[in-house]
Amino acid sequence: MNAPDDIDRRLIVATQAGLPLVPRPYDMLAGQLGVTADEVRRRLAAMIERGAIRRIGAVPNHYALGYTANGMSVWDVADARVDALGEQVGALDFVTHCYRRPRRLPLWPYNLFAMVHGKSRDEVDDKLQQIAALLGDACGARDVLFSTRILKKSGLRISA
Repeated sequence: MNAPDDIDRRLIVATQAGLPLVPRPYDMLAGQLGVTADEVRRRLAAMIERGAIRRIGAVPNHYALGYTANGMSVWDVADARVDALGEQVGALDFVTHCYRRPRRLPLWPYNLFAMVHGKSRDEVDDKLQQIAALLGDACGARDVLFSTRILKKSGLRISA
């Protein structure tokens, strides 16, 4: 992968905290960078294509939307089936993150993680029952870790 040129780097810096919240964000970015809005779109599409950025999308604040019960569910799933079952769990509309992680035996037998948000712990528990039913006898043990406070979340940031 090639290193970004000066305009790509400035575009990354200008958008890494999100697109400007204006009616025409690409026009605003174009003005800041001294290029056209079409050039901004082309460069963002090229960076997505080559994997320099993953996606452009909205990231809602689930707390502001009333989803204050946030449970990271952890599952001890048969290794031979974890990838296929993880795909199915990750496809559930109420699972926002799903990934495989190594076990840390003997204290941590879990290898499948799935983040579930709800407006109450009971709602999250109901959703976890659905995951448990999907996993069936491939699951040996499970637990859920509920968030107790909000930590600042951000991805990689580069400086200008």
